[in-house]
Amino acid sequence: MLPAEIVLPFTRPETEWIDGAPVRKVSPTRGHARLAMRIASALDDWAAGRGQVGVEWRFRVQPPGEARRPLVPDVAYVSDARLRDLDFDTAEAPAFSPDVAIEILSPGDRADHVASKIAVYLACETQLIVIVDPQTRTIRLVDRTGERVLREPATLEHPALPGFALDLRTLFSALDLPR
Repeated sequence: MLPAEIVLPFTRPETEWIDGAPVRKVSPTRGHARLAMRIASALDDWAAGRGQVGVEWRFRVQPPGEARRPLVPDVAYVSDARLRDLDFDTAEAPAFSPDVAIEILSPGDRADHVASKIAVYLACETQLIVIVDPQTRTIRLVDRTGERVLREPATLEHPALPGFALDLRTLFSALDLPR
């Protein structure tokens, strides 16, 4: 019999429940941290008056017919409408999935874990999953209608983020070292 909720301790780096087991997130590198900061900053500017953006924000998600479990996207957006009725403590680790989940790939990320997280987010009604690949400097947008891959000089835009636009050249320039 499934437990109602799989509860994991808060750790640094965070631990998530993926494919039936606890998985410790990969400790981010400089590039990962820079991309997370650049995305979160752009999203946070856009989200003013619309919602909240967080980095490494824990969500307690529950796919239909499964136990609730923690997932921690690298960057997340949740609309004010979904947060409005929560108290402070509940909003710290809400019992729902984010509207938008952004995952930045690290060299140690397993493809099957990324695929599992995408499937869970979609099952939990996340509107958009953004997979950022620093090595290929691409972004994969996944939603209920399918997937598309963006490459420089494209712009990250999606109906889940109306009016938001982030130029991929600007984003990926965060990876460049000073000359």
